[in-house]
Amino acid sequence: MTNVVDSVPANTSAPITPKEMERMARRRFQRGSLVLRGTRRKVWVARWREDVILANGSVQRVRNAEVLGTLQDYKTKRLAERALEQRLSEVNSLTYKPRPTSTFREFAERWQRDVLSQHKRSTQAADKSRLRKHLIPDLGDKCMKDITREALQTFVARKAKVLSGKSVRNLLALLAEMWAQAKADSYSQIDPFVSLVLPDCGLTNERCLTLNEMKLVIDTAPEPYKTYYWILAETGIRCGEACGLPVKNLLLDLGALKIDQKVWHAKIETVKSKKGNRLCEISPQLAEHLRGFIRTWRPNRLGLLFATKNGTPWDADLVRKRKLYTLLEKLGIERCGFHAFRHGNETVMDGEGVPMATRQNRLGHSDARTTMKYSHVVSEDGRKIAAHFGNLLTAASGTMTAGNA
Repeated sequence: MTNVVDSVPANTSAPITPKEMERMARRRFQRGSLVLRGTRRKVWVARWREDVILANGSVQRVRNAEVLGTLQDYKTKRLAERALEQRLSEVNSLTYKPRPTSTFREFAERWQRDVLSQHKRSTQAADKSRLRKHLIPDLGDKCMKDITREALQTFVARKAKVLSGKSVRNLLALLAEMWAQAKADSYSQIDPFVSLVLPDCGLTNERCLTLNEMKLVIDTAPEPYKTYYWILAETGIRCGEACGLPVKNLLLDLGALKIDQKVWHAKIETVKSKKGNRLCEISPQLAEHLRGFIRTWRPNRLGLLFATKNGTPWDADLVRKRKLYTLLEKLGIERCGFHAFRHGNETVMDGEGVPMATRQNRLGHSDARTTMKYSHVVSEDGRKIAAHFGNLLTAASGTMTAGNA
């Protein structure tokens, strides 16, 4: 759709105020105009006038042009006129009011300043990257009201060629969050996400430490990393949550850890979600180990269980690169990150038949489907049916005669 600003009428000596423009827009009835364009593919182009609120707050009347459909869609001009009447029904309504207009780039700038700035720093970093690398380059010059389902489907198809299915879905999730604000502020009244076809996330190949591998890492690691790895393996909490664990949250008499904050890029912030605020039970063995660990613990200004010599929080990325990778290489274990402890923890719980509600609470997941993705268990039931199939197949092949073959 293209917008062309009308010039001020010749018989108007003073500029039209926004209130007068709004009143005139409500009273004016228009039929618009139709033009059939194209050579090989003929399309009906509709034109009409509409009032919009500009970025400076002033109201301006603009001329809109939009393709209603092809000649195949509307075989006669009368059919196209009926479609145009439906399109103009809102503009001709007595309750019609001018709406703000903006390109996606302009709206994204305001959204980042007013909305995204209220989110956690980790969320801000990820969303700013998605906007900068993907959404703004592809949609930035489009007017908000012109971002339709068709435009988004084209965007999805284009991105699916260069990004994983999960990454494309993350882009759409961010766009949907922005769109809720855009609709609330009247930048758009359509829902472009209806019937949108998204790429399949496909199979994930997340690394999962086995029970024996986790035990070997814990037994071999020196302190304080031994304690850090033990907490990750037994509780399944996130590495940032372990880095942000204060000593006061060690409820050792209750046999639990209280999780209510995390570390991101060496800074303390709240946990990922409301479900992340939780109590995580620990074994008597880990509780006793933590009592001994606290006796040699050096207090720091933040009261954290794990801190640098300067009293600042651990940076999980540095611990992973400088300590975990070296230890895994020494033990002959395939390189992985701290998330492999989390996957290993869920896999053990699944194999032990722990109820889903308990597993979900310990991992801090809001959705049970997310918890299920962390399980890499090879079940005993699966082994039994595989053995049964083997017996059936080998017995059948052993009794086959040459004639049957």
